Amino acid sequence: MQSIAHTDFKVVTEVKTDSKNRISLGRKVQTASKHYRVYQEASTGRILLEPLTLVPVSEPWLDKNPKAKKSVERGLAQAKSGRYP
Repeated sequence: MQSIAHTDFKVVTEVKTDSKNRISLGRKVQTASKHYRVYQEASTGRILLEPLTLVPVSEPWLDKNPKAKKSVERGLAQAKSGRYP
């Protein structure tokens, strides 16, 4: 098992759960996100929070525009491979 200390993560603070098993991130965690996807590693119980940007149901414009979606997907593939137009 790889230690988180040997990745890009850094220790920001230590927290303790309250009586309802909640965790407050406090002021030491600098993030603009209000929503997170929570991952838990089965073998160790480690928790990872992934910041999310939510799209309202009334605004899924990209899914309704196949041409724009194809363009975005092409751009993401180019960025991932290091190719930029």
